Amino acid sequence: MKSRLFKDLLYEQVARIGKALSSPKRLELLELLAQGEKSVDVLATELSADIKLISAHLKALKEARLVVSRRDGKYMMYQLTGNDVAGLWVTLRQVAEAHLIELRVALDHMVADPSNLAAVSREVLLEQAQRGDVWVIDVRPRSEYETAHLPFARSIPVGEIERRLAELPLDKEIVAYCRGPFCLLSDEAVSLLSARGYRVHKILDGVSEWQAAGLPVEQLLSASEEIHAGA
Repeated sequence: MKSRLFKDLLYEQVARIGKALSSPKRLELLELLAQGEKSVDVLATELSADIKLISAHLKALKEARLVVSRRDGKYMMYQLTGNDVAGLWVTLRQVAEAHLIELRVALDHMVADPSNLAAVSREVLLEQAQRGDVWVIDVRPRSEYETAHLPFARSIPVGEIERRLAELPLDKEIVAYCRGPFCLLSDEAVSLLSARGYRVHKILDGVSEWQAAGLPVEQLLSASEEIHAGA
């Protein structure tokens, strides 16, 4: 009897994670927080939801020890408790893609033109970017790029593309990425650049997918780290 009660307790603790992940909004919150620390206000805007509702979802994630919070002036800031939480989101999504035809169909509809996808492996893309054969652009907000980004990627948020066209080469392929397969920012970037004569493709990976595949990411040094590094 004691053994049964103990096993029930073990499964109950693991089930806390499953319960916390049982909401579509909470899954989207995990994806957004995998990009870096964000305030409740920013998260509410990104999800087009009421702040009270987002706060309630964050509370559930916090109770499951998937996120932590801190106060920064009048704002409550949230971040994931570790990269393994971002990896959990990637694994969960991949399992869903493998077993749910409805999800695969929906993803196919998102990628309206498969020719927009880069046709090389992650490793080959990394080699091409290192040689300068392709330009990889991160079209997420700058703060997310600073938290972590793909090696050799340049930060050009989608909202800045039109005024920064002069920075982009017309004689090289451009590869855009954003937050992952469910993110549409890279599609917008491809549309903008292809209409202006650039050779541009996208990849479905975000930073979390890149890390889950065991590939390196880069981070920008903070101001204090730069001073220390230069000392």
